Amino acid sequence: MRARRANAISFFLFKRFASLLLTLLAASAVVFTVLDVLPGNAAEVMLGDSATPESVAALSARLGLDRPALVRYVDWMKGLASGELGTSIAYDTPIAQLVGERLAVTLPLALMAMLLTTAVAFVLGLYAAARHGKAGDAGIMVASQLGIAIPSFWFAILLIWMFAVKLHWFQAGGFPGWRVDDGGGLGPGVRALLLPAVAIAVVQASILTRIVRSAVLDQMREDFVRTARAKGQSPRGVLWGHVLRNAMVPVLTVMGLQFASLLTGTVVIEQVFSLPGLGRLVFQAIANRDLLVVRNVVLLLAAAVVVINFVVDVLYVVIDPRLRARSATT
Repeated sequence: MRARRANAISFFLFKRFASLLLTLLAASAVVFTVLDVLPGNAAEVMLGDSATPESVAALSARLGLDRPALVRYVDWMKGLASGELGTSIAYDTPIAQLVGERLAVTLPLALMAMLLTTAVAFVLGLYAAARHGKAGDAGIMVASQLGIAIPSFWFAILLIWMFAVKLHWFQAGGFPGWRVDDGGGLGPGVRALLLPAVAIAVVQASILTRIVRSAVLDQMREDFVRTARAKGQSPRGVLWGHVLRNAMVPVLTVMGLQFASLLTGTVVIEQVFSLPGLGRLVFQAIANRDLLVVRNVVLLLAAAVVVINFVVDVLYVVIDPRLRARSATT
């Protein structure tokens, strides 16, 4: 029986992984079609309206636009598989190197924001659920509603004014890097990303707080909670031992979506704090008409969203025994 269940779970994960690959393939086809196949010459877009026909023809040949679309798509897929993403027209630098440098800023920023979001949301959400209908619950709900309503870029400017201009605790922007030899390091790097992470986390923590509170309250009304209380378990034991684990499925769904949005939606915050991240790279590539960079980075961000959703699906099976049993019978 145990071997059969393990095989069923493995098949469930295989189906999810196959779905991931098909989704990535579909996303790559859409990105390629929008930027390379639809009417309009990508070389003309990159060079602008003032470009001569000779320069457009030369760039088209350099980009391989004179070849069939299917051949270009297959070559792009081969390049992605081998890590050869091409060379940026605007920066004259390998795109893989550009993405790696910018991802070293965006990924830690997203992780810091997600850690802050998770810590604040679970503390406030559990506190509000444990005091449902009381003043503490009402206060947290009002505060979370205000947090949702505050634009992140406005809150970022407020943080700069307060902690950089007035108190001089942080720099107003920029990123020193992670290498000590370049004047940066772990401490200065984390310090430079702290205010942007807080600015991003305010809205996300407000949303997740309400989700945690709602999920916990739904589970506290279930029969197994009344049974645990009847057996003499303390309210804290019931909350941490029974309620929270069962409430994690909807919470994980929102957390996965939030982390994906943190990776893909840092453009505004990176502009406010002048951070050389992935979002700012896309913004600059669009401004410079560097469609090669746009194409690869957009697909990378789409892949990040798909992979995060796959990880969330796997965590569902790990956390909830009912889903493990269901996957074993289907």
